[in-house]
Amino acid sequence: PAPHPAEAGPVGRAPLSLLELPPELLVQIFGSLPGTDLPSLARVCTTFRRILRTDTIWRRRCREEYGVCENLRKLEITGVSCRDVYAKLLHRYRHILGLWQPDIGPYGGLLNVVVDGLFIIGWMYLPPHDPHVDDPMRFKPLFRIHLMERKCATVECMYGHKGPHNGHIQIVKKDEFSTKCNQTDHHRMSGGRQEEFRTWLREEWGRTLEDIFHEHMQELILMKFIYTSQYDNCLTYRRIYLPPSSPDDLIKPGLFKGTYGSHGLEIVMLSFHGKKAKGTKITGDPNIPAGQQTVEIDLAHPLQLPDVENLRDFSELSRIVLEVQEQVRREEQEEEHRQEQEDCSQQAASQPSAKPLGGGEGAEGEETAAGAEGTTQDKAPASQPFVLPMGVISRNEDYPRTCRIW
Repeated sequence: PAPHPAEAGPVGRAPLSLLELPPELLVQIFGSLPGTDLPSLARVCTTFRRILRTDTIWRRRCREEYGVCENLRKLEITGVSCRDVYAKLLHRYRHILGLWQPDIGPYGGLLNVVVDGLFIIGWMYLPPHDPHVDDPMRFKPLFRIHLMERKCATVECMYGHKGPHNGHIQIVKKDEFSTKCNQTDHHRMSGGRQEEFRTWLREEWGRTLEDIFHEHMQELILMKFIYTSQYDNCLTYRRIYLPPSSPDDLIKPGLFKGTYGSHGLEIVMLSFHGKKAKGTKITGDPNIPAGQQTVEIDLAHPLQLPDVENLRDFSELSRIVLEVQEQVRREEQEEEHRQEQEDCSQQAASQPSAKPLGGGEGAEGEETAAGAEGTTQDKAPASQPFVLPMGVISRNEDYPRTCRIW
């Protein structure tokens, strides 16, 4: 069949070059390419460079690569093009998108940097107020980046209660960046540190100082306020990589909320490592700082828990845990004994065989070995009871070192 007139070349033949295609078709082709390839394409020829100034191409790249579905008519008022949004905002700051952990001593934190309309916003995620562990996460903005009329990206600090103010972001290296507030006076309150502390306490804990009667808890809260407030939103962040998941996982790995007594609710990352599961703190406290392992779970022998009614019986739960502890202890002893036998066999094989001169030495050796074995059994660690009486604070209990998922 004869080619369509729009598809035919100057003399009715198929086009031999992209330059022979209609401009609207080139716009569709170029718009389907990654935005990082378009600058190289613009250097090919004047025609390509002129076509790549079409805002439709860059609007599509903003939508497909960064999910910008905002009504871009707002840009026409400020004179900012979609190409500017892509090149000077989205592409320039693409390396800070995702999950991050701030370096705030033992306390850590969870920051999520996302594209939100025509802004890039850093949201600090906070656990719900203790003890409401099932409530959704809370979040507040720490900084935002956007384009002003002068067509360059503007970084604004959102910390405090006086609105956005001048800030700065520096990408230090791969998987690390830092923020700095250039107007820390915006963080101060008219009532001084006393008002700042009460406001922070209400936001962080959802209560007032008068509501907290436990003296130890008051000390922990005050220590955290003094430590964290000194940073004034001038922080270094390190990227968080979520653990991979597998269909065989007992539960999907990722981020979880957990209660930590006087320290309130904290965020923990669960990951699987063969026959072990580990919980690593994303937010922490002076006892177990952020970034440290808070729990290790042995998946080799699952616990068979009783029915729901008996779950309330601490004696029954204690008995089950002690049985598993004893089983683990026996398995560890058997493994150590097997390893010792293998080591002795290898050592005997490497030495030349010699006949003993008398039987006394052999008997003495057997007696010594028996004595050593008895000493080893005597030194075996005794099982610690897993009992949680009513009214006893959990942090004072001596829990078993090995836990199991069922």
